[in-house]
Amino acid sequence: MATGIKYATLDRRAWPQQTETIQNPFKPMNPALATKETETRLIALDWGTSSLRAYRLGTDGERLELRVLPWGIMQLPDAGNEENAGFEAAFEQACGDWLKAAPATPVIAAGMVGSRQGWREAPYLEVPLAVAQIGGSLTSLRNRHGQLIHIVPGLIENSQLPNVMRGEETQVVGVLSLNAQHDKVADILIGLPGTHSKWVQIHQTETQKEVRHFDTFMTGEVYAALCGHTILGRGMTAGDGNNNTSSSAQQDFERGLQVAQTPAGQAGVLSTIFSTRTLGLTGVLDGSGQREYLSGLLIGHEIAALRSMLHAQQRLPAQVMLVGEAGLCARYVQALRCYGFDRIEVAQQATERGLWQLALSAGLLPT
Repeated sequence: MATGIKYATLDRRAWPQQTETIQNPFKPMNPALATKETETRLIALDWGTSSLRAYRLGTDGERLELRVLPWGIMQLPDAGNEENAGFEAAFEQACGDWLKAAPATPVIAAGMVGSRQGWREAPYLEVPLAVAQIGGSLTSLRNRHGQLIHIVPGLIENSQLPNVMRGEETQVVGVLSLNAQHDKVADILIGLPGTHSKWVQIHQTETQKEVRHFDTFMTGEVYAALCGHTILGRGMTAGDGNNNTSSSAQQDFERGLQVAQTPAGQAGVLSTIFSTRTLGLTGVLDGSGQREYLSGLLIGHEIAALRSMLHAQQRLPAQVMLVGEAGLCARYVQALRCYGFDRIEVAQQATERGLWQLALSAGLLPT
């Protein structure tokens, strides 16, 4: 949907959606050829609600291997009735052989595995806070084989309407570690679009980086619910909403994107979403166009609200960094530009970089 996007790193590998092992094609596969460059330095787990991604990281955090399993905390393997048996089995499948080959390797995990429904709750840290505090506040557990596992805490902002994140804090740390040029920027806005989009305000000084505030927008979940469970979806044709790059699709997305900054858009999203149906009834949008239009409309309202809040707080950022699926980030780049944001980059490999950086901060790795 957008062109000319600047990426913060050069290499990106799309994550598969099924159990799979991905090894670095540039590393020697013959054990006889292995060097220190292929030694396992850290096992890093991104353990969410619906999936588990296990990274085997080498020197300087380089990805040596990635495994993707369907064992999120809400759908663990059936491993018997013992307490935490499902977590134990999933962990063993994800990295048991790696630990047998390199038993002294530290293990760090982030995401919903540290939630109240997870393997061990890692208490929230309260925002605002220095980013360096996250790595110094890990929660630990030992599995049934005695392996020590360090779990990253989530973040909470206590206010009239409390806000939380768990997993995204690791991506934030990864973004901040990716490019030294960001050290020269005082205020960075990090966007993590998805089911529940997060917008994290970072303030930097010469001595520290601080998470100052963050907001959540349920844009992705609302989009899916409106398409799948309301009358708005009745006239739509199938599509994933992120990768349709035809000219007409872009026009329909752009039409929706603009709504929030029109006089009619002042009525708010609960009013304007109905135009998805009426533009279909009047023949302006076809079934595919309605889906694209609704995507643009919801993202546009999100970015318009974000811009309004930043203006009110007098915290307009000098730099915007995005983390997420490439097609979705492209839509958000277009939306951000439409609403007056510039200096936008898309960061890649933020999760694994963040886990590596947190392990360093926690003293799990030799410096």
